[in-house]
Amino acid sequence: MTKIKDLPLLERPIERLLNNGVETLNNEELLSIILKTGTKEKSVKELSLEILKNYDIHELVNVNMEKIIKIKGIGKVKASTIIACIELGKRMNKKIDTINNIKITNSDKVFTYFNDLLKDETQEYFYCIYLDSSKKVIKNKMLFKGTLNYSTVHPREIFKEAYLVGAVSIICIHNHPTGNITPSKNDIELTNNLIKSGTLLGIKIDDHIIIGKNKYFSFFENNLMKGN
Repeated sequence: MTKIKDLPLLERPIERLLNNGVETLNNEELLSIILKTGTKEKSVKELSLEILKNYDIHELVNVNMEKIIKIKGIGKVKASTIIACIELGKRMNKKIDTINNIKITNSDKVFTYFNDLLKDETQEYFYCIYLDSSKKVIKNKMLFKGTLNYSTVHPREIFKEAYLVGAVSIICIHNHPTGNITPSKNDIELTNNLIKSGTLLGIKIDDHIIIGKNKYFSFFENNLMKGN
């Protein structure tokens, strides 16, 4: 087992970063710096290689605690460090850090924010943006996760939150991990049901936006907000 301290000084990841720049380090060396130490059985170098053997570097974007601690030598502390670094990287790459308190005048800002948030997800997520009378965002909240259909997305949960925050209108957002932004039959039924419920409750559904791979579909822009 080769330990970092056993390597020649100029071959150690931190020394290479300091002398040659971070861009010269390979993925295993970057992970070694993040992990800091290995275990009794594995050096940090071997542990880093073990992670990369289990996950392609791009797959690490979606890694979670349950998955990564299955790798022998990765406990909750090391897993938390890796997950925190990944999340920090995601946030640094967001064009809009938060949508709260932003005035929504078109779909572009909604798409920009949620495309950054959802573009790498492999499951469907359903969010609602709650707006005041001037179309300013009071709050956005993830309400449902998984395969979405007419029965799993409950209007009562959507409108309960609207009453709690004093919203006047709502924009619904969900993603299609396949990248296909064409509304499904369930998407259309759900949207129409929410519009009808909103009319009865006095809270307008302004739009339902489907996020795909760097593109979106707006029910409002396609004149599909029947009843509004």
